[in-house]
Amino acid sequence: MASSTTFDPFSQPFTLLLRDGTPFNITIPELDEFILYSVQISINYAAQLGACLLFLVVLLLLTKPDKRRSPIFVINAVALTLNFLRTLLQCLYYTGPFNEVYAYFAVDYSRVSPSDYANQVAITILTLVLLVCVQVSLLLQVRVVCITVPKVYRHLILAFSIVVAGLAIGFRLAFCIRNAKSILSLEPLSPLRWLASATNITTSISICWFCAAFVIKLGFALDQRKKLGVGSFGPMQIIFIMGCQTLIIPAIFSIIQYFVDLPSMDSNVLTLVTIFLPLSSLWASASLDYRRKSSKQPKLHENLLDSNGTASTGPLINEKLLIGPLSPSETATSRSSQSNPPSPNNIRDQGMHVDLEAQHMASPDLRRNGT
Repeated sequence: MASSTTFDPFSQPFTLLLRDGTPFNITIPELDEFILYSVQISINYAAQLGACLLFLVVLLLLTKPDKRRSPIFVINAVALTLNFLRTLLQCLYYTGPFNEVYAYFAVDYSRVSPSDYANQVAITILTLVLLVCVQVSLLLQVRVVCITVPKVYRHLILAFSIVVAGLAIGFRLAFCIRNAKSILSLEPLSPLRWLASATNITTSISICWFCAAFVIKLGFALDQRKKLGVGSFGPMQIIFIMGCQTLIIPAIFSIIQYFVDLPSMDSNVLTLVTIFLPLSSLWASASLDYRRKSSKQPKLHENLLDSNGTASTGPLINEKLLIGPLSPSETATSRSSQSNPPSPNNIRDQGMHVDLEAQHMASPDLRRNGT
């Protein structure tokens, strides 16, 4: 009776046999932990897979054909494809023979096929290539943003950016090689924890550096535009917001992985950056297209004002400014139209509803000075 009260059925052990018949014990909590970990990490990778696939389709559909040949679009599309394949192979790992209960606890991978080993090695290689694409994309965008910076400072920023990107890629390359050897030889990964941690740290530092340089330069540009009176919400504000987002959110995931016990938190960093970079381009491009369409509306006010903003001397007849003398009939028509102010309906029909202030704010000269 006493033994029955001290017995905990939820933590009882049970016996399994090795291939040679040797028994070994595992407990129910150990089995529960194994199952819970597999479910959590599968959900994580499946969410990344779905997000990358969805956004890759959105990127291909919403990007204009003339912009699909740009290096930024190609790199972003390749990065999304690589990340989709990477997360897909990760999902296959946790639903394949590597993650079976007996194979895990008995450390018996005799039924694992060579293709499963190849999938695991491919994951490490795809992660390396994905990081290279992300670093190249960040380098290109920082180079474009810093084009107006003085030459000396621009070269210093680019040189430091190359060093930071090289360190991140170098650590990832070393970890890729060691990890691939461990997979093929079925060695434990515990000796590589320091290298994995250094890889995550250098990757996070590189992303934070690029995004900080990107955001600071855009912040100065936005401040200059505000001083010039161009404070409307536009593409530069969108890129500024997405740059801050790309800086903060991946950095949070990089830091909390050392304090929160959630499986594979570091894998979200590259996925978030891969998604945020083309998202900012799409948002800014959509805003710019909208502003261009708005600027193509009828500009009747520009016919009434000269370059200095003063009233023009020539009368406007049939929406055309005439410089020469008028015929008597045209003069009478002009006087009658000036004596009777136009009704709101006539103004709307003639295109007078165009916002003159918006026209000047969207003018190319002012945008050029603002940037």
